[in-house]
Amino acid sequence: MKRLFGWFALCGLALVAATSNAEAADTKIVLIAGTPSHPAGAHEFNAGTKLLVKCLKEVPGIDPVFVEGGWPKDESVFQGAKSVVFFMDGGGRHPMIQGERLETMRKLMDQGVGLVCLHYAVEFPKGKVGDQILDWLGGYYETAYSDNPHNHAQIIPKSDHPITRGVKPFRVNDEWYFKIRFRPEDARVTPILTAEELVGHDKKTYRDQVVAWATERQGGGRAFGFTGGHFHTNWGDENFRTLVLNSILWSAKLEVPSEGIKCPVSVEELAKNLDPKGK
Repeated sequence: MKRLFGWFALCGLALVAATSNAEAADTKIVLIAGTPSHPAGAHEFNAGTKLLVKCLKEVPGIDPVFVEGGWPKDESVFQGAKSVVFFMDGGGRHPMIQGERLETMRKLMDQGVGLVCLHYAVEFPKGKVGDQILDWLGGYYETAYSDNPHNHAQIIPKSDHPITRGVKPFRVNDEWYFKIRFRPEDARVTPILTAEELVGHDKKTYRDQVVAWATERQGGGRAFGFTGGHFHTNWGDENFRTLVLNSILWSAKLEVPSEGIKCPVSVEELAKNLDPKGK
């Protein structure tokens, strides 16, 4: 009887340990949505980020943590994160670079945490900050150098990269940023999306512009920059959505499914969580 009781006890402990290990195996990804910006239908950071969270929850082993209203008030949310996603306004007021926050980011990057910046969140000021971002993100939108007119562009994904699995060429109207600042011949950076043709504010036509890129940082961390995301309706495009979801998994050093992350989004779901900006 004692042996039988001991066997059941051991089985119970094994079950608890297995359950604990399974829970511990979930990969934590922090997704941060910026404060309201631009007219209705544009820069819908809250709604767009919640769509990404909804889709990531459907991926086994992923623990997406949503942060609303910009930089988290409690930075402990970053503890244990394998990747951090920023969808928010950037430039000189980028929440990531205010005060001591850049030092917080430095610690995360030194730990090999992934970094994903979407649309306006890829814009940073030139100089010391820009040089640091080149280390972490691989490229950025540089004011007075890069360009950002709205373009109905044909987008070509790079073949044979995990981020583009299940992604076909697509065409959407967006505020595609181009003339991104990269370091010359930076072997860490891989162009992921290329726009066949874009027209700048100078009315010149630019071809084969990189509008999304992946970076394998020194020390093992990964980063992804994506310049699309101005118009909220573009999240309804399957290729657009799959690519960004794939990039988040890749940045966290997870295996991207062979066909990419397929997450249907209905018209009703697309209309949820929009900021109250008026018409």
